[in-house]
Amino acid sequence: MPISSITSLRYISIIEALSYIYLLYHSIYSKAILGIDEAIKIPGQIHGGLFVLFCIALFIATLRQRWKLKVPALIFIASLIPFAPIWVEIWLKKQQATAKK
Repeated sequence: MPISSITSLRYISIIEALSYIYLLYHSIYSKAILGIDEAIKIPGQIHGGLFVLFCIALFIATLRQRWKLKVPALIFIASLIPFAPIWVEIWLKKQQATAKK
């Protein structure tokens, strides 16, 4: 059974959000406190790749769910704020449950 576009978006959103929080922690601790300039290179590249995947998943979900511009815009903005994807996850889970009915 194929994974729905909302499920894909939910999973990628969670992973991307965790990588963002890790990147912020890592950059503050390793770079700012310890002074290691190269500390965020690899985590930054990983987070960047996950963010691109998130944007693609958001685009696909927008097309398949036929969302108006407001919904994907709010989801995108939430992805830029640490811990905001938690609320997006809750909302997407409700949307997914509603779609199954």
